Amino acid sequence: MSQRKRSKGLGYSQMTDGEDDSIPTQVERRSQDQVSELVQFLLVKDQKKIPIKRADMLKNIIREYRDAYTEIVRRADRTLQEVFGLQLVEIDTKRHIYILINNLPRAEGEHLCRGKEKEKMGLLLVILSFIFMKGNSVKDSALWEFLHLLRVYPGKQHSVFGDVRKLVTEEFVRQKYLETTPIPLTDPPEFKYQWGPRAEKETSKKDVLSFVAKMQGKDPTFWASQYSEAEANRATT
Repeated sequence: MSQRKRSKGLGYSQMTDGEDDSIPTQVERRSQDQVSELVQFLLVKDQKKIPIKRADMLKNIIREYRDAYTEIVRRADRTLQEVFGLQLVEIDTKRHIYILINNLPRAEGEHLCRGKEKEKMGLLLVILSFIFMKGNSVKDSALWEFLHLLRVYPGKQHSVFGDVRKLVTEEFVRQKYLETTPIPLTDPPEFKYQWGPRAEKETSKKDVLSFVAKMQGKDPTFWASQYSEAEANRATT
């Protein structure tokens, strides 16, 4: 995939033919080390899929080279795309929070799964599927009941997933795969789960519906409402 086609997200790489993509020599000399440092910084954060704040990039890496911030980030983003198949995407424009998403083509069945995290990502895909099939929002009690049917219990240590409650309520939420919203006037307090911005970027409702259809041995069109939504979602992306 060309660089121009992979410019979705930050927009730093959107260029026209013939445009000079070089940084002036002075800026190049001052900022090249920061580009390399920023790439390493972002890769370390991505190992735990921790959202990255612009303030942290400025404070820890770019420091006194703030005047070259845009160029440093643009170059780091390009390196991440070309070398690692990752893309820096801003998911919160008000607080300037970024994530890295997998920008490489995925074979069918590899949704969200990378390396050693494959098992956890498999559980996440099941959760995302459940949320989508239930109308894009589910109560926490409904989610735990569903996982209970899969013999995944929030109060027990799982041999693969570890502390499942912590994985779902803290890790997946912190990584922006899931979002939780308090349900008003509930005692004890209840929450509802929805897809987070990272999930929206790294997979699609069409992929999830295909996964569900394959698991149940049915055609995706069997679920008319979800199929219509998935097709509409694909048309807007």
